[in-house]
Amino acid sequence: MSESLELGAVQKEGIGRLRAMFGEKLSSAAAVLEQHSHDESHHAPASPDVVLFAESTEDVVNCVHVCRDYQIPVVPFGVGTSLEGHVQALRGGVSLDMSRMSRILRVSEEDMDCTVEAGVTRRQLADHLKPRGLFFPVDPGADATLGGMAATGASGTTTVRYGAMREVVLSLKVVLPNGEVIETARRARKTSAGYDLTRLFIGSEGTLGIVTELSLRLFGIPESTLTAIVQFDDLHAAISAVSHIIQLGVRVARIELLDRAAVSAVNKHSGLSLAPNHLLLFEFHGSPKSVTDDAEATLGVMTEFGGSDWESTTDQGERTRLWRARHDAAWAVRAAYPGGQLFITDVCVPISQLANTIEATHSDLAEHDLFGPIIGHVGDGNFHVVCVVPPNDSAELRKIQAFNERLITRALAVGGTCTGEHGIGLGKISHLHRELGESAVDVMRAIKSAIDPQNIMNPGKVTTNGR
Repeated sequence: MSESLELGAVQKEGIGRLRAMFGEKLSSAAAVLEQHSHDESHHAPASPDVVLFAESTEDVVNCVHVCRDYQIPVVPFGVGTSLEGHVQALRGGVSLDMSRMSRILRVSEEDMDCTVEAGVTRRQLADHLKPRGLFFPVDPGADATLGGMAATGASGTTTVRYGAMREVVLSLKVVLPNGEVIETARRARKTSAGYDLTRLFIGSEGTLGIVTELSLRLFGIPESTLTAIVQFDDLHAAISAVSHIIQLGVRVARIELLDRAAVSAVNKHSGLSLAPNHLLLFEFHGSPKSVTDDAEATLGVMTEFGGSDWESTTDQGERTRLWRARHDAAWAVRAAYPGGQLFITDVCVPISQLANTIEATHSDLAEHDLFGPIIGHVGDGNFHVVCVVPPNDSAELRKIQAFNERLITRALAVGGTCTGEHGIGLGKISHLHRELGESAVDVMRAIKSAIDPQNIMNPGKVTTNGR
């Protein structure tokens, strides 16, 4: 018998052990496998052999022990909202679904922190915290699990003020590839105790271990929240105004961009009637006086750079209406191509380079006759071009991929990154090499090899090409 067939037989025996151990928690139903074969990206699906619905850290430990003994790949799965093929089971094995690990274990109002299981979603935590006057700030848009958000190093609309997952995660409980469980830190707000294991696992995308619990920083719900929008005829002027606001140190909680094409898509999809111009959305947090002062300072800068039709409100219903444009943007673009798959780019550049980079990107889209509305968290230099790959259109996919290559090259040339928040997954491995160089990626490989010598944790992602 060949080595590959022998390995297949070994893995089959191991899956039999998992089935005996977990019973109904383990599924091989076709619909379940299909659901766990892909995320929200354009990357081709790859199905696991089985899906295990873990309900505790002990379940994860027991699963990993069997997978280690039988060399079975393990691919963590939250709710499948990632965008770079993170959850595709490239070599089969077990998709470890964490959605049943959804308990909020502890909330400390005095310390303004909490501990949750990895399957708790962002909105679930928000609903739990709101009566306590607290909130967790990281908002990637989708109702992702907090474990998945840590694994991909997520950020979102509020990063400009509160930081990304790297800044708000205090500690993680992680199951290593050998089945051991570690705590990466204590709950203290700062520490100098050894290597920073917490941030090693944040953004590791399930390739080093499986996060089962997180301790998170919380913030008080602001006394007042003010939302504002302003429109621009000139995109370069809009982004230049954002850069000026950041340089002045105005306390902005969110600064979001929708270019003219994105606004048009949202109007059509969501029944809004926004003027067909480039749009900036702002949010300010603080006391009634401070948010008014910050909004007035921002209005002055926007007017100076040619902004018009400023609209602001502190009313919850009106704020929700204004933010619909941003939250609906990607799905509005996708709706133009029924059955198509999203291809969302994710570069981030120094704020001083943002206006020129976006302007060059707009020119690139026009030159190559590509439909790609631009949205982004422009307060921290991160923007996305939202493209859609029509069903079975390989020529359009290649065209978009070529555009993405040019966009990343442009971002790297000015000191930027190929991914501000989506991660590497299987889609940006080559770009990671371009961005950091072979020596840096070799260090990552050494860490991966030391922690996961059998390469069972989400193989084929981040540092390794192919299947």
